[in-house]
Amino acid sequence: MANESPLDQFRNVLAGTARAIAHEAEVELAFTADAPVQSGRHIKVPMPGRALAAEQVAEARGFADGFALRMRLHDNATHLKAAPREAVARAVFDAVETARIEALGSRGYAGIADNLTRALEMKMRSDPISRARTRDEVPLSTAIQLLVRERLTGQEAPADAALGLALVRDWIEDKGGADLDALSLAIDDQAAFARLVGNLLEDLELTEGELVPDESDEGGGEDEGAEEQEEEQDQEGEEQGETGDSEVEARGEQSESETEQGEDSDEQSGEFDDAEGETGDDGDEGMMPVRPNRPWSDLPPQFEYGAFTTQYDEVIAATELCDTEELERLRAYLDSQLVHLQGVVTKLANRLQRRLMAQQNRSWDFDQDEGLLDAARLARVVINPMQSLSYKVEKDTEFKDTVVTLLIDNSGSMRGRPISIAAISADILARTLERVGVKTEILGFTTRAWKGGQSREKWLAEGRPPQPGRLNDVRHIVYKQADEPWRRAKKSLGLMMREGLLKENIDGEALLWAHQRLIARPEDRKILMVISDGAPVDDSTLSVNSGSYLERHLRQVIGWVEQRSPVSLVAIGIGHDVTRYYGRAVTIMDVEQLAGTMIEQLASLFDLET
Repeated sequence: MANESPLDQFRNVLAGTARAIAHEAEVELAFTADAPVQSGRHIKVPMPGRALAAEQVAEARGFADGFALRMRLHDNATHLKAAPREAVARAVFDAVETARIEALGSRGYAGIADNLTRALEMKMRSDPISRARTRDEVPLSTAIQLLVRERLTGQEAPADAALGLALVRDWIEDKGGADLDALSLAIDDQAAFARLVGNLLEDLELTEGELVPDESDEGGGEDEGAEEQEEEQDQEGEEQGETGDSEVEARGEQSESETEQGEDSDEQSGEFDDAEGETGDDGDEGMMPVRPNRPWSDLPPQFEYGAFTTQYDEVIAATELCDTEELERLRAYLDSQLVHLQGVVTKLANRLQRRLMAQQNRSWDFDQDEGLLDAARLARVVINPMQSLSYKVEKDTEFKDTVVTLLIDNSGSMRGRPISIAAISADILARTLERVGVKTEILGFTTRAWKGGQSREKWLAEGRPPQPGRLNDVRHIVYKQADEPWRRAKKSLGLMMREGLLKENIDGEALLWAHQRLIARPEDRKILMVISDGAPVDDSTLSVNSGSYLERHLRQVIGWVEQRSPVSLVAIGIGHDVTRYYGRAVTIMDVEQLAGTMIEQLASLFDLET
């Protein structure tokens, strides 16, 4: 259509191409600011900028082509039937199947092959393999996927992954080189390919053997197959499509396992049989962190959470993390990125200000014996001189002294537009609330390092004791204190734009920290707003504890705050459903909705509590 923007036109072209590749007329495609994902016939790919930069366009095309090929060339039931139960083995199995699909689908199609390559290059920039300096830090799923891709397509690994891959290449080739060579013979047959991958996993000692049933001998695995089919039916009933093996994490986070199936958690009695409750052995193979999604009923009555060490944790002011000149540059960059948005946010903030000012308006008590003379009632005295004069007294409408804390997720998946809009929205909101006498504190949470940092090094040095608990160095950042004027804290918010600041997120401890700061305040009304884009994820912690270790603690903290604390808690999820955690929450799919959503949620809290 003539009135469509270039971005809409690009989306329509992508959708048409995806339908043609998938041989499916009902494929729907949309852009997302979060992780690319495919659910049934619905595809979400990274949103390029308005300028449609070539690199971003290629990335969106690559993900769209990859998802479309998966819809055409992948059978979920076959995949579930052959999948191993060990966490690391399952991650490798899923990654190798992706390599098979993309290699088979791109044969004879140079454009598709180029798009997939560009998307892989973008993903490798944020994959842990690009940061690996020792063999223990290399995720096996990524390394083996790249080696399988080399065998099937003849293409070398992207430059960002080359050094990390070199750390484990010889070991993988020595143990499984023959198995890798054999995979190209069965690329057209998913079931046969899966059996060969099972041999590879066994030779790499990631499984104990006989995990992949042979189609010629289905009697021995009948019970297992029935359980897996029931799981698949449950998933399809809930999600209306094959969602188990179609999610791909990108932009600062590691890829998730494709389905929820695996070992029982140590804390569970065997009731749950999915990968989200698995316990890793020692984390050396680079287990992929997962985003669990369990109901409250799944949680044990008591759950103990702890940190292996708090020696390396820090609570630090934004001004201490970089010098003044850099803060000024970062703040200028933030303002330049969101010039077009600031006007919209300011209008919304003015609307909030009017609502709050209306609640603080004064009113009058009439017919009083003393006070100010009520001129409107003088007519009664003229008509009847015996009528006494009427007075009025001004009274103040009760408006509780209030403090608002904004707790912003500073994890790697927030990188780019989400963290920019979160920063500018917090800035405008703090300025607005300050005008009406509401104090505002702005906090952020992340970790000091990827994959554990000094905490993990200490754990390794002490002989890797089992069940260490949280295994990373927590970093909590104070961007603006509640009593600090906005003009003094303005530059600090630019720190969120700093390259390398955003790492992993341990939400439960951050929520407790923000709550403790808030509860110590003298104000009558306390509001805590959390802005996040998903469940807590820390690769180091999840690789040596239950896959739901961090999420359980977050649920426990939220339950305590909502049920026993005087603090009003509200959450905004960006691209991920946070309503499963918080009683008062809203999920937005477009980060540009963040400012308006923040203001509406705050306004509703003020309306309810006055």
